[in-house]
Formats: sequence, structure tokens, C-alpha cells
Amino acid sequence: MQSASPAERHLSAQVMGPKSKTITTRGKSKYTAFGILFQGLFIEDYVRTHQVTYPDYSWAIAADNVRTLREKYFPQLAKAITQTNTTYKDVIRNVYFGTFLPGLDIKLHVNYNPHMNRGYLGLIVPAGDVAMQICHETLYWHEGEFMVLDHSYPHCPHNRTPHKRTVLIVDFFRTDQPRDEVVQFEREQVAQRMKDNPYSLGVFGKNDKAKDEDFVKYGLAHQLEWDKVLS
Repeated sequence: MQSASPAERHLSAQVMGPKSKTITTRGKSKYTAFGILFQGLFIEDYVRTHQVTYPDYSWAIAADNVRTLREKYFPQLAKAITQTNTTYKDVIRNVYFGTFLPGLDIKLHVNYNPHMNRGYLGLIVPAGDVAMQICHETLYWHEGEFMVLDHSYPHCPHNRTPHKRTVLIVDFFRTDQPRDEVVQFEREQVAQRMKDNPYSLGVFGKNDKAKDEDFVKYGLAHQLEWDKVLS
């Protein structure tokens, strides 16, 4: 794929990346994300529907420009999403790239999305300690492999290597729940998340912070004290 220009990188960083106010990290290392599908809508349609205005772009200009970027750099990915959602009744909800910078250590948290699961396709995964701790398991990403989990469980991912880790994240509706119910849940959840933080693009929300009952429910009461000590 051809390299993006500085202007394209600036646009993608501001508009195409969901921002979280709830997920915190230890140290100075960061997590970056940018994507093309949010809550079943391509990025330009999502920005236009919610009229998300950015510091350097109006919602109309942002929508037009990100559509150009999506069509230029991700035509095959967009085609695959469209084909899948046409066949399986809009099952795919979010598609975005997530990068862990070297040394990243995200504090224990939940992603309160009981209506869907999250898949990670390993794209750039360095050798070493790059893993997701979830409950009492440690799961490792591998290039070319797709890992699926229920991210409403308390978890804390990390990248304890000197290299970047990048995966393609795919959120999709759980198929063991009535579709009408999960669609309604998503609609209400996104409305609240966009009210709290329009730059979340509906992906992150205030209820993603792990609560005491989350630890007790999954037998992780000791983890709560451990996390407080390290915070």
C-alpha cells in the first residue's frame, strides 16, 4: 500500500480514530487506533449521521475527506465488509486498526459490550511479551491469526517489547442473542456514548471502567487490590 501523505495522516489521526477517556495506561506509552466502520456504518456515514465536528474539520468536510481515504487505501477491506454484512444481516459493527506502541501497559478494564464479541487479526506482532491478560488466562497475538474474546470480562493488554504491535479489530454481533434486542441495545448505548464523548465514535464509554462487582463476578477480587497498588 502506498504511504499516506502528512495531511492524510493528520486527518486519519483526528477523524478516523476512536478516542477513549476511560482506558488508562501506566507510563507514557500510548494506544492509537483508526478505522473505517463504526456501529455498522462506514466512517464517512457515521461522521455525517452524528455530525461530529473536529478541531480542524467541520463534520461535512471530515466526512468527504475520510471517504476519499477509505476508498483509496481500503477498497478490498470495505468490499469484504459489505459482502459479509449483506449476507449476514449487518453482523459486523466496528472495524479498525489498533496499535500498541512499545512499552504499553493498559490498566485493567472492561469493554461493556455484552451484545457482541471482539476479534483481533494479528498484522504486525513482534516477538516477545505482547499479550492480553483476561481473567486467569494470558493470550498472545500472532501474525495471521484471528483471536476472538468476550471483552466484557476484566482484561489488561500490554506490549512489553521495543516494537509496535498492530492488529485489525473486528466487533460483531453475538449470534446467540435475538438480533432485534442487540440492535436496540447498541442504539441506546451509542446514543449515550456519543453524548459523553462524540470522538469515541460509539466504541468506548464511561461504563468501560471495571467495577468491584466485575472482579467479584469473575473471581478476581484480589486483582482489584493489585491494580490499585500499581496505579
